[in-house]
Amino acid sequence: MQLEAITWQRMAERLAGHLDEHESAAERGTWQRVGIDGAPAAGTGVLADHLADALRLRSRPVLVVPAGGFLRPASLRFEFGREDVDSYLGGWYDTAALWREVFGPTDPGGTGRVLPDLWDPATDRATRSPYTELPPGGVVIVHGPLLLGHWFPFDLSVHIRLSPGALARRTEESARWTLPAFARYEEETDPAARADAVVRADDPRHPAWTGLTGPTG
Repeated sequence: MQLEAITWQRMAERLAGHLDEHESAAERGTWQRVGIDGAPAAGTGVLADHLADALRLRSRPVLVVPAGGFLRPASLRFEFGREDVDSYLGGWYDTAALWREVFGPTDPGGTGRVLPDLWDPATDRATRSPYTELPPGGVVIVHGPLLLGHWFPFDLSVHIRLSPGALARRTEESARWTLPAFARYEEETDPAARADAVVRADDPRHPAWTGLTGPTG
């Protein structure tokens, strides 16, 4: 895998340009969906925010949706214990709600009425956030872990990868029990093969990426 050194800002500009190039006349009445996948230690929100800024400079409406806003209630997440790897992989994130509240409304013919988050893990209650009316031509950026194993209909996807050593170093002590989950995700899902671009971010100050190499690139 050949990697090119790049800044997060420049990467965001390249991705924004790619989205503009692939917004054909026939597609201007629809929406584009971007997935930025990576473990919490990878800091997917950094690239998501830079991309949102780059798109807004191009006069594109944007909504950033953290996957962490679609966690399931604690009673479901912790049904088999607070550190169950199988549950983390398959039961922590409310993928059905993401389909219903984010992807469904931005399908062709959808309403564009997107819910930016659903559940607050700190209070373990519904956030009650208002819906956002995203006009056609807008972009939804979903970021967070384990996104590329659910067949979400991303028009563009980026996987931010950390080596096992970097992932262990940058994961908080209280969350290190999730490391086997990410090892399994790499082995079973192979997110680097599914993504349109792969970023190596062992040192977040000096990311490098493959460029756009996937099916939309």
